[in-house]
Formats: sequence, C-alpha cells, structure tokens
Amino acid sequence: MSVVPPGRPPVIELDGLGLTYPGPPPVAALHPCDLRVDQGEFVTIVGPSGSGKSTLLNVLGLLDDPTQGTYRLQGEDTSSANDSRKAALRGRHIGFVFQSFHLLPHRTAQENVELAMLYQRKPRRIRRRKAAEVLTRVGLAHRAQALPTQLSGGERQRVAISRALVSEPSLLLCDEPTGNLDSETAASILGLLDQLHHDGMTILVITHDKQVADRGQRILTIRDGVLFETAPVEGGALC
Repeated sequence: MSVVPPGRPPVIELDGLGLTYPGPPPVAALHPCDLRVDQGEFVTIVGPSGSGKSTLLNVLGLLDDPTQGTYRLQGEDTSSANDSRKAALRGRHIGFVFQSFHLLPHRTAQENVELAMLYQRKPRRIRRRKAAEVLTRVGLAHRAQALPTQLSGGERQRVAISRALVSEPSLLLCDEPTGNLDSETAASILGLLDQLHHDGMTILVITHDKQVADRGQRILTIRDGVLFETAPVEGGALC
C-alpha cells in the first residue's frame, strides 16, 4: 500500500523500487516500495542495523543502482542515467551529511566547505563568499579558519552540514547525523536541522535512534528491507 501525501511537486518519487543482490543465494536488500517526498518535507527513516537503511540511502543518493522500479529525482527518471549524469544530478540536487563528518584534516573549516564547489568550477572569490555565508548560517563564522582537529564534534558536524548546503541542493540526505555526538551536542544539531527545515529545505534523515526519528514531520520505519509509514499518515507498508 502506498501513502502519498498531497502537496507540492515531489523531490523524491519511488515507484516499485527495489534492490536484490544476486548472491547466490539472492538477497532482497530492499523490497519494492513506493514513496513520495515533497519539497520542504522533513522525513526520518528509522531502523536497526541490517534493516536496509544504508541500502536505501545509497539508492536515494545515486550511489547504488536499484534492480527494479523507478526513481525520479526532481521529476527526472534516473533509471537510464549513466555515471556522468548521476554525478551531475548528485552535484546539483543532493547534499550529504555523514555520521563521521568526512572532513579533510589539513584543510580549514572554510576550505573544507569550499571543496564542495571545486567540481562546479566556481571562481575562488565566489567559493570563499558562499562558504563564509553558509558557515555564518550554521553559527560557525568565528571558526572558519580552524582545522578539524581544533573543532569539537558538534562544530565538525556543522562544517559538514555547511559543505552539504553550499551547493544549494534540493535535498539534504543525512546518515546518522548525531551518531558520534553526545546528547547535548546532538540536540543542537537537530535544532539546526529543524531551522533548515523551517527555511524550506527538504531533509531526509536515516537513523537507528527513535528520539532522532521523532523530530521528523513524517516518520518511516524500515525492517528487513521493508519500508513502512509509521507517522503521521496512517497507512501501512510502502513495500
């Protein structure tokens, strides 16, 4: 059963999308599912280790290919896109935030943010200006010249979020964004995500933590590769 909320044109639209690893024996990592995420939604997906969270995130991020169904990103069917086109779609539409930050240790906070724009061939003056703007937005302008080793865990995650935002993506994909943080720091990062959502950003968070999941406008559960809508829309399995 598919639950499709009304509203604006979708950022994400899945139609019977699934992924089976060939084996032997074949393993259904993600059972066929339908899902729509509209512009400006804050969606969380919660599930235990091995439930299919990472598989789903990799498919949504155009890092892995589904074996069946279709995935439309901002209205474009990605099924037949080659690697070059997928890279272009990622760069244009998707910002990634990871649990382990993935910052270059010998680059300052500002330089780490600027790196996200190198592949877009933006002039240095524009890179510096935009990086400074997003660091200010996340409350980290005063730490722009600090190295990652000089930053706290929460500050490093704010740099990572800045790097994801600097290309002005349509979608923020967050993989366990509070997983390496203490509870107080995690709360501040969730508060930042709340503010970004309030500003109109479309956010999808993958987590094993129900308290994190409860911050979502919509909450989905994934278990054994099956995706369920759990709140606020009453429905059932999406797979």
